[in-house]
This record gives sequence, C-alpha cells and structure tokens, in this order.
Amino acid sequence: MFTVAERDRVRDALLEMARADPRIVAAAAVGSLAGGGGDRWSDLDLTFGVAEGTTVAEVLAGWTAELDRRLGATVLFDLSVLSTVYRVFLLPGGLQVDLSFTPGPEFGALGPRFSLLFGETVEREFLPQPPPRHRLGLAVHHALRARLCVERDRPWQAEHWISAARDEALSLACLRLGLPAAYGRGVDDLPAALTAQAEAALVRSPRRQELLRALGAAVDALLREADAVPDLGPRVAPLLRHLVSPTWPDRD
Repeated sequence: MFTVAERDRVRDALLEMARADPRIVAAAAVGSLAGGGGDRWSDLDLTFGVAEGTTVAEVLAGWTAELDRRLGATVLFDLSVLSTVYRVFLLPGGLQVDLSFTPGPEFGALGPRFSLLFGETVEREFLPQPPPRHRLGLAVHHALRARLCVERDRPWQAEHWISAARDEALSLACLRLGLPAAYGRGVDDLPAALTAQAEAALVRSPRRQELLRALGAAVDALLREADAVPDLGPRVAPLLRHLVSPTWPDRD
C-alpha cells in the first residue's frame, strides 16, 4: 500500500509535469487533501485549466500515456461534469489519482474544497446537492422496486434496491443535520441512534422473509425522514407503509 511520502512524491511529479506543459495554465488541489485536510488513506485529487487552442481530450490523451509510462497508472473511468472531465487512475501501490481538466476560461471551483496552486480562476457556481425531495423520490422508487423484485423471486435484485433505499434514508438524515450527503461522506458522523436504526435494514440473506424484514426497516427509516420533506412526505407515506403490510398488494 502507498505511503504518505509516496503520495507526496506523485503529487510533486504531477505538478512539475503541469508547470512544464504549456497546455496547462492553472492547477489546484481539490478533494479531501485541499487546504491541508485528508488523512493517510486519502486519494490524490488535482484539477487543471487547459490553454485556449487546446482541447481537454488532447491533453487527457497525452497525460494518460505519460502517467502510464512514468507511474504505471491504469485508467479506471472518466466522469464529465459541465465542461470538466475527470479521469480516475490507479497506481500500482493502490494510490488513486483523480485528475480533472477544464478549459482555461472556465477553470474555477465547483465546490468548497479547492486550493489554487498556480494560474488564475474564474468564479463558478458550486454544484448543488440533490434536494431532499429528489432523494425521497428516489427512495420511494427504490422501495417499490425492491418489493416487486421480492414478488418476482429476484432476491439479489431485491437486495440491491433495499440497500439503495436505506442509503437514501441515510442521505436524507445527513441533509437534515447539515452533513455531507454524497457518497456516504457524512454517514459516520450521524448520531449513533440513527445508524443503529439503519443497521436493521442490512440484508442478511436472500431469503424472502429476510428481504421483507430488511425492507420494512428501510421503510421505517424513510418514514422517519419523510416529515422533513413536507411537499412529498405525506403523499408517499401511505404507499410506503402499504408496501410492507401483510395485505400488499391489495388495499387495506
């Protein structure tokens, strides 16, 4: 496994590459390490502004080949957000390196974790988190799909949807308490009572009765958060309760 010293050496090498590349006009640290945060296990996240007259795709292709040659880096996946392209690399020691590239005239922070290293930035609106209504709507969808999969004798697909519904309930709790909701970042900082309740929604086996038990616990967790979404919670609460009632799919 990589060490902090190795991660620092990779960071320095990448910044040296960026400063020597005339196609790169700005650089910043982002993610957990920006501003001195992070820990021994943190990934390396850097973002770059690309000079006018050069495309992001062109720079990505050149950097990918160079990282493979110098560091043995393997590309895991790409993600596009607005004009920014993120490419996630994995190094042989297990270090994940997330590099993103944005056209220079649009280079700027999309979130609070952004520390400029060189060059200039422009003001950009931060990417908003999905609102509670959106998350509750997703959760209701997931819970319904879970019950339908149970009835179709699709236990592993049912487990997928139960876990997804539980995760949305935890995200709703994070939003309500002012914690980060994306990628489970705030879940471990929730009150122990909330995570203990969510623990009941963990699926322990693909048996029908176990799936229904876990789904019931996930629905309970959603109902506890639904009051915080007054324009949707009261409308979907009866459906959620009925999903796990003994009379489903008939009406009570």
